[in-house]
Parts: sequence; structure tokens; C-alpha cells
Amino acid sequence: MSRVFIITGSRKGIGRQLAEYYLSKGDIVAGCSRGKSSIKNSNYMHFELDISDEDMVINMVRAVKKQHGHIDILLNNAGIASMNHILTTPYTSARKIFNTNFFGTFLFTREVSKIMIKQKNGRIVNYSTVAVALKIAGESIYSASKAAIENFTRISAKELSAFGIRVNAVAPTPILTDLIKGIQKDKKDELISQQAIHRLAEFDDISNVVDFFINEKSDFITGQVIYLGGV
Repeated sequence: MSRVFIITGSRKGIGRQLAEYYLSKGDIVAGCSRGKSSIKNSNYMHFELDISDEDMVINMVRAVKKQHGHIDILLNNAGIASMNHILTTPYTSARKIFNTNFFGTFLFTREVSKIMIKQKNGRIVNYSTVAVALKIAGESIYSASKAAIENFTRISAKELSAFGIRVNAVAPTPILTDLIKGIQKDKKDELISQQAIHRLAEFDDISNVVDFFINEKSDFITGQVIYLGGV
């Protein structure tokens, strides 16, 4: 039986690459984003939504369950970033970052977990960032939203472990996607210079960690956050 994934933020960037990667393995993927997707695959279904909209998230999860009967893996990939000094950060920007990064992760985790509990099995992978550990100036709001995800990962792992659900997180270094295109080169170089391995992340770096977390042999691993690049 094919595994059924939900991958948020699957229209572009890492989310799209992950969707195509697992589709190539014969898995079924349900993705979502604010816009339309150009992924053409009979095993792919796409939902246009705001991941911080509770009703939209509930409806998507129910539709995936109705279509496929089960949901095995949730990848909470969707996220936005912004680099601003705290004194020049508008409240609307801060709220938007938290809505997408944290509340979107919370809503999908809550709704998908309801399905996984009945299955007594499931894997959830959340997304943080090395910026949490490195405490980069200018990333206070973005880092705070991801730090919230890290604590959410650790605590939800405890709350869901009795139901066979494992919750972990990967924290990538910068990778060449639309998420960091607007970040100044000197800021990216500053972050990379603080890593033990001085380079941008690549897709395989992330997919290898995700594969590890969702592997059946990783059943004894939950509540963990893996930082890439060495911090």
C-alpha cells in the first residue's frame, strides 16, 4: 500500500522538491499553497489555501482522508521569512510570520494527528532553522516563530507518543529557494560563516533527514530537532 503524505507549501522550493521526490518513489502526495501548483502526477492532489485558516485546514485533511483512507506522513514545510530590526518590524509582518510558520504547523499537526491516532501510527516532521541556534541579529521574529515550533515539536512528541505518532524537526541552513532570495548576501554569508560546514544546504541534505525520521526503523526517535551544517 502506498504511503500518503501531506506536504505544506508544495508549490515551489523545498516543498515542491519533496513532493516530486516522494511521488517518484510511488507515494501519494497531497500538497497545498496559496496558489495553483504545476505538478502533474496522478498521485498528486493540490489544495489552494491559507494554512493559518482553521476551516480550510480541517477541510483539506478530511478530503485527503476521504480520498485515500489514511494519512501516514505530515511534512510541515510551509514557511515565510523576513529580516528586519525589531524596531522596524511592523506588527502585521510579525503576525503574518507567526500565522504561517507556527499556527499553520499547529493546525495541520492537530488535524492530521486525529487521523493518525485512529491508525495508531504516523510520522510528523516540522521545520525549524539554524537561525534559532545562531541567534542572528535581524531575525528576531522569524527565529522566534521557529523556536516556538521546536518546543511545540518536543512537547507534542510527548503528547502523541502513546498513539504511535512520532514528531521530529529538521532545522536547515540557508538553501537557494525563494524564501531567502530577499536576504542580503552579507547576511547569508554571516550565517554560513558560523556553521561548522561553510556552505548552503542542498535538497539532499534535507531529504536525507526527512527519510531518516519517517523510516520505520526510526520508531524509537521522537521529539528531536536536527540542525544541519553544525551549529
